[in-house]
Amino acid sequence: MLRVEVLLLDLVIVLAAARLLGALARRIGQPPVIGEIVAGVLLGPTLLGPWIGGELFGADMRPALTALADVGLVLFMFVVGLELDQELVRGKGKVAASIAIGSTTVPFALGAALALFLAAGHAQGKTLPFVLFMGAAMSATAFPVLARVLTDREMHRTTLGGLALASAAIIDVLAWTVLAVVVGIAGAEAASGQWQVLLAVPYAAVMFLVVRPLLARLVPAFERAGRLTPGLLSVVLLGLLASAWATEWMHVHFIFGAFLFGAVMPREGAERLSHLILERLEQLAVLLLLPMFFVVSGLNVNLRTMTVTSLGVLAAILAVAIGGKLLGTYFGARLQRVPARQAAALATLLNTRGLTEIVILSVGLQKGVLDGELYSLMVLMALLTTAMTGPLLRRVYPDRRIARDIAEAERTALGVSAAFRVLTVIPGPPGDAGPLAGLAASLASARTPSEVLLAHLQPYPRGRPEVGTGLSFELAQMTETLGALEALASVVRGHGVEARVVSRFSADVAGELPALVTGAHPDLVVVPWDTPGYERIAGEATCRFITVMPGADASDGPVAVHHEQGDAAAHVALQLALAMGRPLLVLGGVKGASLAQRLGRLGVDAATAAEPPDGALVVAAEGTDPPAAHLLVRAEQDADPMDWATAVPARP
Repeated sequence: MLRVEVLLLDLVIVLAAARLLGALARRIGQPPVIGEIVAGVLLGPTLLGPWIGGELFGADMRPALTALADVGLVLFMFVVGLELDQELVRGKGKVAASIAIGSTTVPFALGAALALFLAAGHAQGKTLPFVLFMGAAMSATAFPVLARVLTDREMHRTTLGGLALASAAIIDVLAWTVLAVVVGIAGAEAASGQWQVLLAVPYAAVMFLVVRPLLARLVPAFERAGRLTPGLLSVVLLGLLASAWATEWMHVHFIFGAFLFGAVMPREGAERLSHLILERLEQLAVLLLLPMFFVVSGLNVNLRTMTVTSLGVLAAILAVAIGGKLLGTYFGARLQRVPARQAAALATLLNTRGLTEIVILSVGLQKGVLDGELYSLMVLMALLTTAMTGPLLRRVYPDRRIARDIAEAERTALGVSAAFRVLTVIPGPPGDAGPLAGLAASLASARTPSEVLLAHLQPYPRGRPEVGTGLSFELAQMTETLGALEALASVVRGHGVEARVVSRFSADVAGELPALVTGAHPDLVVVPWDTPGYERIAGEATCRFITVMPGADASDGPVAVHHEQGDAAAHVALQLALAMGRPLLVLGGVKGASLAQRLGRLGVDAATAAEPPDGALVVAAEGTDPPAAHLLVRAEQDADPMDWATAVPARP
């Protein structure tokens, strides 16, 4: 018998636990949904056991809790459908589709293969639905959690973030479609008649062709009222619940009706209406009803019964889920020539499962496709794959690269030129910096369009001067400096590269230079080793960084690079050799032959030698500091071999 006082106490416990652990998850850098799902698991038999758990969340409480959870799930799936933005895919269709297909098919195939292996002990006589379901569960990506991860890191404004969201949107559609087929098969097998399942496809067509135009009439009604009236919200809720009931009656599942109703809601001119609907429903769904869904899901997770065999199955599930998702996404991205580092970041992001996976697993449990043990193991997989996203992303795509992408997005949004920008710091008198400007021009000429920014701060002990008496000497000095900088700019333009000059007085050259460099949002920084504030400039740079050592300006021989210096140093050496018209020399004797052969396959002739000859311009990776090095290259990653063609200088 339902006891109201126990039900109300359950609501207090659930809401408090969800808020507490959600806040804790946020503090440690995880999405709040991780803490909320963990709260549900902890309130189940895993922690409370059959005694306390039986009193608080016993069999007599289950129907009421399940009903609340189902209502929360209906509202959540409607929100997911309503927030499914078709604009995400626009302009990214081909690349996003390739990523989504790889991210779906590889884990699906591996999941289905694993299901065949597990079918004897877990399929419960439903082998086909079980195999298809495991494939669908392995290939899911949590679009809402992914959006939260990107927003927390401000990556949603970057090209990488937009591509991740577009791919996840396509994966969502694929995953729900496959799941609908699986549930339809399972429902048809369980139902006495199969004819209702056959109505699912016509029902979807009616929703898009008939219901969608009818819902579009809500927009003018909303504009006339000037607000979201109770009548308008009632129409939306009635349609939502009716759609959820219809798909449940068809033996599919009510989540598909809720998702479909959200997807057919009007988009054109309905931004404010959608925002107000979301504002009303999300508060109820996210704050109260979704935590109830987590708890009901957690009540079915019992880790106390895990055995050594269960741990082996869990290891296999994790290997398939993580390996399939990472490999499928990575190769899907690489097929569209997405750079290796960005492809790895996309793979990491799309491995996020979270809430979407829990919904899918709950459907499988309700339809009898999953048994209790496998359900518990799959929930653990969902938690682990979501929790690993943040830390792994920081490893694969560090914060400094994200900062650079955000800066590039802001620069593009402001209409600033998207040319490849090489910033060169001129630390001393500009008249002596001709070789440094030529070096920067040679590096910039590998890209088109490109520009060199010549940065120089004129020391002035009293701070920035103001126009007045007694400044004739300082103004004359600045005029002379600007003339010398313009001469350097002419050297750069002689290489077919645009050049700009930034120069001003400064009372603290070492303190202001780092801000000047960072604020210019360069793609490559070239800094002499004796530049004031060098350590700060190097530490705050978010792009490839080249340190110019003594002797670089006197070099007139070949460009040399050691075979063990990494792709980034070799890439820079190749650029300079081609741009300067000098031979390329790979150091290291016999061991250097492999790099020389690799360059030969790119059509570049490279000789080998044990030591650099006199007059050679030696390029090395930062951190190795060979005594004869003239240029030290630091990069977040080695150059992508597919991008080595960019080393060939652009011809004016």
